[in-house]
Amino acid sequence: MLLKAAIALTAACLSAGTTPQADYLSAKRKLASIEQRRLAPGSQVTFTAREIDAWARVEIPKEIPHGFRDPHVHLGEGEASGIAMVDFLKMRQANGQTTNWFMSKLLEGERPLVVSVRVRSSGGRCTVDLTKVEISEVTAEGSVLDFLLKTFFLSLYPQAKIGQPFQLGYNIERLEIHPTGVVARIRGRR
Repeated sequence: MLLKAAIALTAACLSAGTTPQADYLSAKRKLASIEQRRLAPGSQVTFTAREIDAWARVEIPKEIPHGFRDPHVHLGEGEASGIAMVDFLKMRQANGQTTNWFMSKLLEGERPLVVSVRVRSSGGRCTVDLTKVEISEVTAEGSVLDFLLKTFFLSLYPQAKIGQPFQLGYNIERLEIHPTGVVARIRGRR
């Protein structure tokens, strides 16, 4: 689950070549080879930016079916940004959560959301640092950011670690993020 969350956080969008369906299926095959530990020690798997974007566009809506659409992610060197249109009120309602009148007026309506992270990884561990959250081009900080993290992200992914190291699992030594894709390096023989 943490591997999929890390890949989702690092998903990216490029547009040329293969179809989104082919990119999605390719990403699924690569994830399965990692999860089923079919890779040789010391090998690596590269998820292209297009594969990651296709995977995110199919898999994220399965986890967040209401109030979230059109996800895309852009990769940089060691960092990634996820972009989507969100309606926080619909997301809360879909999770069976009630919202008081005042908060519902603040949350209702669809808005562009940008979440940027920096990813550090080595020794089978990974740390995802949140670097910026923008809603309708306004940066969320302080208590607003804490509210958004607790109410929306951590309610969906209670095991997620933000700013704290976690084990990658699946014998992964490290993840490397580049503008063209994400490389999962498998541990070598000891």
